[in-house]
Amino acid sequence: MAWNVGVLGAGPGVSALHLPILGGMPGGFRVVHIADGGSGRAQELAGPLGARWSKGEEQLLGDPDVDLVAICSPPDRHAGHILAAVNAGKKAVFCEKPLATSTAGAEAAIEACRQAGTVLLVGTNHLYDAAWGNAKHHLVVLEGKVLTVSLTLALPPNDRYHRLVSEGGPFQPAGRGRPDLSDPAVAADVLRQLLVGLAVHDLPAVRDLAPVLDEVVYARLVPPIGYAVGYRAGDLLVQLCLTMLPEGPDALWRLAVATTHDRVELDFPPAFVHAGSALSRVRSPDGRWTEFARDAEDGYLAQWRLLAAMLDGGTPVEYDELLADAHYAINLAEAAAALVAEGVLR
Repeated sequence: MAWNVGVLGAGPGVSALHLPILGGMPGGFRVVHIADGGSGRAQELAGPLGARWSKGEEQLLGDPDVDLVAICSPPDRHAGHILAAVNAGKKAVFCEKPLATSTAGAEAAIEACRQAGTVLLVGTNHLYDAAWGNAKHHLVVLEGKVLTVSLTLALPPNDRYHRLVSEGGPFQPAGRGRPDLSDPAVAADVLRQLLVGLAVHDLPAVRDLAPVLDEVVYARLVPPIGYAVGYRAGDLLVQLCLTMLPEGPDALWRLAVATTHDRVELDFPPAFVHAGSALSRVRSPDGRWTEFARDAEDGYLAQWRLLAAMLDGGTPVEYDELLADAHYAINLAEAAAALVAEGVLR
């Protein structure tokens, strides 16, 4: 069965990632409607597909041809758009990460989908990357105790991330200016939004290894846009670092896991590109590195394949896991932001 997709959002993620995937899965999905927030991009993207286009969500959600809604709107609107899709009677929702930016929003979205039987998948593509699946298998087989988890992002300048920190926040930068990070309240809000909107790429995978968040040990915002956050999960330590320099190098997106046996590293491709799975390698106790071949398919494609399996009824919807992932990211962001707002430097 082919599922008719309506896409809420017309940004770079839609054009570079989702539309090519949906157009390349014969018999699976067909984009029939694209809506934007007033940018005019929906018309540009819909034209070559022979799809309808509109401004705002009302026409798309009222379109009887739309079975599945792909929510690619700004993060602070995700939960509301999920609720609107469920209320419109849509059978399924694909929601870009994060599920929601507040605990109340996440709980309301999950409960609505659960009660209506709406199929829901959140697009945390790194979680579905084949390399991460292989890394988890390696960690389980060797039974080594995980000691530390680190997530390091070094990203080149990009307006998408500058916009991210102003979406839904209490400030709006003038032109291309930056928010006043000397104000603890502003700095705390920026940190919260970066964690919920950017670190959320990997936090569901981190939660597999460190499921309980006991204490945020330190949290700092690193100008111009970056952070350093460390927290304790039992006797396991997790560190999250982001740096973005005015003249940054090629992107580095690395998840590293150190155990009593070895060290596992995954280098994910930059966001908004199709470049196969993460590059994974393992360092053995004698210092030798073993590098594994990259899978041709990336997590973006894998997540849509999973959604297709869910729609066919062969794979259940993990509502509880989706909610737990959302709670994990939001609780971490709130705790880290609280330290920054209080002017606490640890």
